Amino acid sequence: MAIVYKCRHCGQEIGKLDQQMLDTSMLGLDQLSSADKRDMISYETNGDVQIKSICESCEESLGNHPQYHELDYFIQ
Repeated sequence: MAIVYKCRHCGQEIGKLDQQMLDTSMLGLDQLSSADKRDMISYETNGDVQIKSICESCEESLGNHPQYHELDYFIQ
């Protein structure tokens, strides 16, 4: 089982942790609301846990173009 962080905007893999046991409190996932958990965390058929986040490039783009926050997807 792996914990895979992917950018919610461009789909780039940000990082991957190979773990046999998942401690959500160590990752801070227990601090998320139920709605945020549903939006950010998915469980893959191979047992991996995928967490949607934002990569540095997309974060920079949002910082430079705040109007992009209004869009569901700003990467075409």
